[in-house]
Amino acid sequence: MSDPARTATADSVDRSLGQLVASATAEMSALMHDEIALAKAELRQDAKRVGMGGTAIGVAGVFALFSLPVLSFAAAYGIHNLGLGLAWSFLIVGGAFLLLAGLLALIAVTKFKKVKPPEKSIASAKQTAAVLQGVKPHPRQVGDKAVAVARSST
Repeated sequence: MSDPARTATADSVDRSLGQLVASATAEMSALMHDEIALAKAELRQDAKRVGMGGTAIGVAGVFALFSLPVLSFAAAYGIHNLGLGLAWSFLIVGGAFLLLAGLLALIAVTKFKKVKPPEKSIASAKQTAAVLQGVKPHPRQVGDKAVAVARSST
């Protein structure tokens, strides 16, 4: 009788080509899933940054839209009460609002510039590609049996 422990060890060492291919396929599949998960995580982080920048622009726009008429008239009439002409008062107020809008646009641009490509995913994919380029296929024996199988399959 054969020893069951010895048979199990021999089976695990002498796996068939189909088992090796299945194992390699499963590992490649797991690797690709991990790569995709990493890319998704990095893109989520960048999407949050874009969302924050977009929200800042939106909120600034809403505040400017609702407050612009009221504040413009109040400021212009306040300056007019200081002794400046009404037209000049409105011009000064309009220039101040344009300056404020430019400042808010500058803040938004700095937020958008912080968005970067998924560097970790790219580096990991390059590393995986480099490893796979170094792998050489197992040499196949070309013989009468292989030729007969190839002819029968066509």
